[in-house]
Amino acid sequence: MSITADVLVIGSGAAGLTAALNLAEKHSVAVVAKGALGEGATSWAQGGIAAVLEEGDSFEAHVNDTMIAGAGLNDRKVVEHVVSEAPHAIARLIELGVPFATEGDALHLTREGGHSHRRIVHVADATGYAIQQALEEAAAKHPNITLVPDMVAIDLITGRHAAHFSTSGAVHGLYAYNRKKKRVETLTGRATILATGGAGRAYLYSTAPRGATGDGIAMAWRAGCRISNMEFMQFHPTCLYNLQVKNFLITEAVRGEGGQLKLPPGVKGAGTRFMPRFDERAELAPRDIVARAIDHEIKRLGLDYVHLDISHRDEDFIRSHFPNIYEKLLALGIDITREPIPVVPAQHYTCGGVVVDLDGRTDSAGLYAAGEVTQSGLHGANRLASNSLLECLVFGEAAAKHIAEHWNDLPDVPAIRAWDESRVTDSDEEVVIAQTWGEIRRFMWNYVGIVRTTKRLERAKRRIDMLRQEVQEYYAHFRVTPDLIELRNLVEVADLIVRSALNRHESRGLHYTIDYPDQLAKPKDTVLVP
Repeated sequence: MSITADVLVIGSGAAGLTAALNLAEKHSVAVVAKGALGEGATSWAQGGIAAVLEEGDSFEAHVNDTMIAGAGLNDRKVVEHVVSEAPHAIARLIELGVPFATEGDALHLTREGGHSHRRIVHVADATGYAIQQALEEAAAKHPNITLVPDMVAIDLITGRHAAHFSTSGAVHGLYAYNRKKKRVETLTGRATILATGGAGRAYLYSTAPRGATGDGIAMAWRAGCRISNMEFMQFHPTCLYNLQVKNFLITEAVRGEGGQLKLPPGVKGAGTRFMPRFDERAELAPRDIVARAIDHEIKRLGLDYVHLDISHRDEDFIRSHFPNIYEKLLALGIDITREPIPVVPAQHYTCGGVVVDLDGRTDSAGLYAAGEVTQSGLHGANRLASNSLLECLVFGEAAAKHIAEHWNDLPDVPAIRAWDESRVTDSDEEVVIAQTWGEIRRFMWNYVGIVRTTKRLERAKRRIDMLRQEVQEYYAHFRVTPDLIELRNLVEVADLIVRSALNRHESRGLHYTIDYPDQLAKPKDTVLVP
């Protein structure tokens, strides 16, 4: 079966739906989702979107905060562009009906770590969900947008997949596994936009959704695109520590509104704050600094977690600002108005990815990308809080604009060969997939985590090389399944992360290695070329 549209969008979060809505006035768009439309990372975003909207704040201040958090590795031109587009992005969402919190006649702005001003526009503590709902509703109503859920992307279609084989690196669509029909289908388009999110599930502990297996990054790499800065995996400082709930995030805004990190009972100094010992900004320091501080205290004292305490604030204030967190934790027996929250760091965001320019263009003709799947130059060595949804909105619109303005320059779609599984069989060894998945996530957590060494990275690389061979052999002999597709991509992105980390001989932002504790005077992006 073949699905054809003018433009294919792979991913149904903020970046993908923004691109689709901006293209749909002139072109037919198919939005492909791995599962249900709202299962991506956008719906999970609690904090909000950073934008300069308050008197006394400035674009220059937002740019500087972003550059400082990114440890100077950001592309300043990109940062300036994205920051300047933020008010427009917020206005577009308000037009779509996103019910941002207000204070009087103005938007209510909160503050998060690394920001010098209050500039976070939010919908209580469930901003991403509200944005996702508004974008989905608008897309579902548009006659030129077709929403295609339950399609697991396998590979991008290039010239080597054409009926008449070609070495052209141009992208003409993708092969995807239809979960409901249990078969592989061919989807073609004159332009393809990757909006597939990050690679958080390469780690044992992550706040990322289940589907964040680096699919877009791996597919772009196999299609010949450069991948950059994969060593910069952001670990959110405050994930709920709970044996039943593995990945519930406690938003940055809790610390922004006065939440304090303290040592738990049973150790010397119990109940005291520790962040002032690590950074003068204390709990409002950028995420990499706070995550390393928590990791240091956990390892130093043999702890399972530390405490995040906002119970000193007014009870009504806590309930009104963090209603979802309050209800969720209350159901688990934790009343945040009266007691602290046990927290640990967890992988949270992929700052590296597919190299794109300001128009969202990749190295492959016809292929664009937006959001967490990319390395746009915005985040540098560490993403500033609440710049992620902003990047999705700005680059989703930029990719759509460039496609529309350069439609006649895009490559024509040749006749494409259908997916052939005639030489493979169904597997009776699916336990291999679960075993390998578990191995990768565990050694990535232990060897390629918050603090690294060259020896640990080399150990991880040896294991990846061995597992890659096993996965390739398995992939060649058995019919694809969603789990096998994800595992193949997971091995690929784990390798890209480790190779990037081994290539950076300094400690900068999210990449901290004991063997190279200092920063280089002239840092460069870590760029991997297929």
